[in-house]
Amino acid sequence: MLPVPQGVQVWLAPGATDMRKGFPGLSLLVQETLKKDPHAGHLFVFRGRRGDLLKIIWHDGQGACLFMKRLERGRFIWPTSSGGPVRLTPAQLGYLLEGIDWRAPQKTWRPEIAG
Repeated sequence: MLPVPQGVQVWLAPGATDMRKGFPGLSLLVQETLKKDPHAGHLFVFRGRRGDLLKIIWHDGQGACLFMKRLERGRFIWPTSSGGPVRLTPAQLGYLLEGIDWRAPQKTWRPEIAG
């Protein structure tokens, strides 16, 4: 799990995002679409079209961080594109990163063997 510092908010960008974007492109989405400050120190989470890839941007005060996670099997549970940004707790982010439905936590898939 990604440790979330005290006072940091977690925001999900609804809908699908072009995963070719890096920090500059995702920061622009945060600023223009989510109407938030990408340099405020909060975590902003984006999901790809297929649903198995996440990118998280965070500005720690010294520089920009870009985290990425891809699920081997299954999809990340995501809000529809009709709503605005969704705020999560750090615990809900932990569930999301584990591939668990953060709205009603239950494991969706567990690998049986490696390979």
